Amino acid sequence: MKLVHCAFVGCIALLMSACGSRTADNYVPKPKAYPRFDLPAPDYTLLPPTHPYQFEYNKAARILPDTFARAEPHWIFINYPAFHASVQITYKPIRNDVNRLRSMLEDSYKLAARHNIKAYAIEQRTIKLKSGLEASLIDLSGEVPSQVQFVTTDSTNHFLRGALYFNTATQNDSLQPVIQYIRKDVLHLLNTLTWRK
Repeated sequence: MKLVHCAFVGCIALLMSACGSRTADNYVPKPKAYPRFDLPAPDYTLLPPTHPYQFEYNKAARILPDTFARAEPHWIFINYPAFHASVQITYKPIRNDVNRLRSMLEDSYKLAARHNIKAYAIEQRTIKLKSGLEASLIDLSGEVPSQVQFVTTDSTNHFLRGALYFNTATQNDSLQPVIQYIRKDVLHLLNTLTWRK
């Protein structure tokens, strides 16, 4: 019995000395870690022909209807469940109305400009699409709610706008690999975009 008691006391003493050896003097803080994302190789499929537009989207995403109260017909989300991200697609017919088109373009740029408060850089470029049309692509840097936006139109019948949003509190620096991944999908979407009659 004495042997068991001595062994027990010895274990307690060993544990206490091990705990006591860590002091504030030799503590080294761990660096902040970035979340790990598994980015699948893009595999594209064609959007079903239920809208006035069609394009190829990544099979890593799913198409969901836009259920916001002010959503209009043919507004959808390209939802990436693994990344808690969505590209919101808004569509409006132009009806060959120049003033209507001008108003839609102004609204789109106002929506992008709202990010000026938090953005430390906004880069807008015009890209030529394979269809011969052009799109305005806007990249926003900083802790902004939308990091990539785009607008394209045929200037007479169709107007399409898209914006990337994340449903997560993770900072944008940590999300950069996912932002770039989805940005490539956006470019693929634009280059495969066709209008339906």
